[in-house]
Amino acid sequence: MRIMCLNGWGGTLYVEIAAYLREAVPDVLCLQEVVHSPATDKDWLTYRDGAHVLPQRANFFRDVAAALPDHVATFCPAAQGVLWDGETAIRSRWGLATFVREDFPVIAQAQAFVHKAYSPDGYGEHPRSRSAHAVRLYDHDRGWPVTIAHMHGLRDLAGKRDTPERLVQAARFADLVGSVAEEGDRLVVCGDFNVEPDSQTFAALARFGLTELVTARGFAGTRSSHYRKPGKFADYMLVNEAVRVLGFDVVEAPEVSDHRPLLLEI
Repeated sequence: MRIMCLNGWGGTLYVEIAAYLREAVPDVLCLQEVVHSPATDKDWLTYRDGAHVLPQRANFFRDVAAALPDHVATFCPAAQGVLWDGETAIRSRWGLATFVREDFPVIAQAQAFVHKAYSPDGYGEHPRSRSAHAVRLYDHDRGWPVTIAHMHGLRDLAGKRDTPERLVQAARFADLVGSVAEEGDRLVVCGDFNVEPDSQTFAALARFGLTELVTARGFAGTRSSHYRKPGKFADYMLVNEAVRVLGFDVVEAPEVSDHRPLLLEI
């Protein structure tokens, strides 16, 4: 089973992402920063937040689902705000999504907010609402369940240091994982946590007996050349002792986002 975790950067590099996904074809894709704009058929819209302006793939969720036609897609919205088509405001939802190859039935799942709650009338002030999603799959070929959970951690304009909000976020994420995973499961936990490697987030997840692969395997960061700020860690992948890791990589090329994909084979 191949499991990929990626912050999709709102589909800013959608052409590259689509080509990469069609080649890599992960069995499970945990995707953060997903745009879903059912009110428009435009391919591209613009995100504006003061001086921060980015192109966004208007229906990133739909288009990734089209690139992975043999997968069941679940979108978990965190907020509905506005993107722009020139000077026309378009309502657009933003959140994370999970794509599971249809060969692996989903036998349990849960989504929840790790910070704030659903924001229906705008993206809100920073740090904005953040959600998480966990799925429990069954592998019929091997006769066992696998639980996979991911979150998009809150973005604090002051940086990635631990804060009271991040400690609450970690506890909520751990509770979500525990609500879906059962004793004896192979467990994979991942996401754009938006924290440094020494964060107490990992202590909150310690009850599951997890090993964090990015730092344990000596990778120097998870950000691509499109990210020009200091601090190169944001994304993490953790597994419990029941998982037999056949391969793990923080993929440097192709560059498909300002984050690098995390690719795990178990």
